Amino acid sequence: MDIYSGHQTDDHLIPGVHMKSKAAILWETNTPWSVEEIELDDPKAGEVLVEMKASGMCHSDEHLMTGDLPFALPIIGGHEGAGIVRKVGEGVSWLAPGDHVVFGFIPSCGRCPSCSTGHQNLCDLGALMGGGRQITDGGSRHHARGQELGLMCLLGTFAHHTVVNEASCIKVDDDLPFDKVCLLGCGVVTGWGSAVYAAEVKPGDTVAVVGVGGIGANAIQGARLAGAKRIIAIDPVEFKREKAMEFGATHTAASMTDAVALLQEVTWGTMANKVILTMGVGSGALMAEAMALASKRGRVVVTNIHPAMEMGVTMNLLDVTLMEKQVVGSLFGSGNPRADIPKLAGLYREGQLDLDGLVTRTYSLDGVNDGYAAMRAGENIRGVLVYE
Repeated sequence: MDIYSGHQTDDHLIPGVHMKSKAAILWETNTPWSVEEIELDDPKAGEVLVEMKASGMCHSDEHLMTGDLPFALPIIGGHEGAGIVRKVGEGVSWLAPGDHVVFGFIPSCGRCPSCSTGHQNLCDLGALMGGGRQITDGGSRHHARGQELGLMCLLGTFAHHTVVNEASCIKVDDDLPFDKVCLLGCGVVTGWGSAVYAAEVKPGDTVAVVGVGGIGANAIQGARLAGAKRIIAIDPVEFKREKAMEFGATHTAASMTDAVALLQEVTWGTMANKVILTMGVGSGALMAEAMALASKRGRVVVTNIHPAMEMGVTMNLLDVTLMEKQVVGSLFGSGNPRADIPKLAGLYREGQLDLDGLVTRTYSLDGVNDGYAAMRAGENIRGVLVYE
């Protein structure tokens, strides 16, 4: 039974039925996504079956393909998604069929030391993401070619259906558009929080954002909402520099080298109070350039992914000491998805946060490789898969 073969039925709501669906699978690194039929098991205790409606195409899934994120393969991609709950497993009491949900790409249990102290982005359950198996029993509910499939960030949103743990679900209002709010599951909170929480941008600050993709665009929006006086967007792609101005940047530069002279001019030599690194792939060799953008007591926030095996960083530690500069890491925007996803949905509803402008193009699931080709070419702020 494949409900996407032309005629949708209610068979997928019958307990015990194994349903067929469709997903984009990565079987080996440095190969394209393979869109093919999968078989799904019913949700077990604490799990829900979700009919996906939209998924953002984040650069982190590209890191799976290149091997920069060494997660277990084969794996269904996607970790930025929204959809409708269709079935709930035993013990799930706060979600019901028909509920609209956005996934948080890091689950939050609410009980571990990180969650209980207001750091849901560092929930202990995040340690399970590399294996990609279900939280409850370490098994898989997704199968193809006779093999068990892992899930990117325990989610697998590059699929028409998925089974996830309730710890990954955040309920949202039914009238919010899926193709916009799906972005709240990763890129928007990550970028916005990098400015508001990790960088702690204050009114009157000068902020430099390096890399204007799905995360950098939202770091610009976060800095603007936090009251930054100047926001310098740095990106080699002219299209992205133009989009940065729409999101709130006041100046742009094509490189960090160019930005040094710009910052010296507009700040009278004091430089940027906050520097936020959101380029697609980080490089330790570029840290010295990033530190040079920062003022005395300036803070450099490292949000972008670096290759897992990279161990070298080039920077002047005397500069760090004498100028009291700071380097801060940020995961999921240092935020709390259960609070921040509804908060940002509210800002979107009130017209204070632009989600519409983030979506450059939409694709069907079959177009996933086209979407990533456009991302690599610098043509998209965010491509979104839309499932009809």
